[in-house]
Amino acid sequence: MDRDALRDDQWERIKGFLPGGTKGKRGPRTNNRLFLDALLWMARSGGRWRDLPGRLGDYAIVKRRYRWIEMGVLDDMLAVLAREADLEWLMIDSTIVRAHQHAAGARKEKRGANAQGLGRSRGGLSTKIHAAGDALGLPVRLIASPGQRNDIAFAHDLVDGFEAGATIADKGCDADHLHAKIAQTGAEIVISPKRNRKLQRPYNSHLYKERNLIERFFNKLKQFRRVATRYDKLLANFLGFVKLAAIAIWLR
Repeated sequence: MDRDALRDDQWERIKGFLPGGTKGKRGPRTNNRLFLDALLWMARSGGRWRDLPGRLGDYAIVKRRYRWIEMGVLDDMLAVLAREADLEWLMIDSTIVRAHQHAAGARKEKRGANAQGLGRSRGGLSTKIHAAGDALGLPVRLIASPGQRNDIAFAHDLVDGFEAGATIADKGCDADHLHAKIAQTGAEIVISPKRNRKLQRPYNSHLYKERNLIERFFNKLKQFRRVATRYDKLLANFLGFVKLAAIAIWLR
């Protein structure tokens, strides 16, 4: 993907998902391609909305239009791209994202039970990104939570609905209930057992090494500065940029 703009082939793959842009008497009312380029600039640079270059549009309009994440546009886009996933195996893991001081302090009317998604971990305020990736290390599902939440709490949601040849995870996901869920799909269970297990389950240690692919995905994800550090006060806004970065990784 070019630094400043989507290529024509990339735009063709996703243009049908963006709302708006219908034609009026004077042509299209909105330039969806320019709008998406503006959001990708925000995701890559980590800049403030008001720092958006003028060539990418009025920052106030772009910021206001970004609210269409509530319509599930990015979820639909990622779900369609995930249909191309190589499910020879499915990997699940998580990564911590430190929250900038500006991410705290959302207005009271927007502070729902999980609206901010901020938690305290050893490094202070943080958010955790839980991801499922395919055999090529491409993301197929993303969930965000407060930083102190355990991986196993979202493991069921990450694997639900996928029929993979094998499911790979680290010992943080070693739980009988998850083993049972994966076994129902017929997938091979490749999860490193916890040391305190009385009965140590065998697992394919060679296949387990492929888990490095999802770690590489997290490295690519954090090349987008608005993902590497959380600046958004609301979890939905932050997760929108996470999914946007994941879509950009798919389109490369």
